[in-house]
Amino acid sequence: MTDLEYLKKYLPSDKLDWGTKELEKGMPVQYIVGNVDFYNSNILVNKDVLIPRFETELLVDKVINILKKDFVGDIKILDLCTGSGCIAIALSKAGYNVMGSDISHKALLVANDNNKRNKTNVNFIESDMFNNINQKYDVIISNPPYIGKNDYVMDIVKNNEPSLALFADDNGLEFYKIILNDAKEYLNNHYLIALELGDHPEEVYDLAKKEYPKANISLEEDLQGIKRYLLIME
Repeated sequence: MTDLEYLKKYLPSDKLDWGTKELEKGMPVQYIVGNVDFYNSNILVNKDVLIPRFETELLVDKVINILKKDFVGDIKILDLCTGSGCIAIALSKAGYNVMGSDISHKALLVANDNNKRNKTNVNFIESDMFNNINQKYDVIISNPPYIGKNDYVMDIVKNNEPSLALFADDNGLEFYKIILNDAKEYLNNHYLIALELGDHPEEVYDLAKKEYPKANISLEEDLQGIKRYLLIME
């Protein structure tokens, strides 16, 4: 489906002329429509949050399958860099106890609206990574900012989506280093860390091997054969 077809399908007819003009200006069609479907949920989006993508749906699916197979009881999940809350809400709908955190107050306003919209029970809090986290979890999941300051990014993304959620220092590795270094303090003995990756998957994998030498670590591909997910379990 082209962006124009998507617009005609989901935007009310009385807004179609406006929407078409915004599309021509280079605004992502999801922001024009104002929402997007994500893993059995409908997620509100605006310029304060990233547009949820299919690759992230696959991360959620992988986590749910692992939890069904290898975990029992009341499973507690922390979604770091939650943004729109799409991951947290999908996991909450699957029956898990989820907290979502983000440094962006504006993003959390969207996440809370999505919580109400989807009738889920996610607890969203404002936190710069682990700064305001004071519990232990069975799962830490994150799709953090991972674009290096000098990496290529499409204009439609760079000009519209929030830079706070896109870019990271240290060649895009900044937040992976924080997560992998600090997560141990916030995990139960039997745990899963699930991360969506950017352009440097092998480097993140090497960091994980160093930080979690006893864990089962896998680097997995998306449907295009790109190394996209890091899963750490012990």
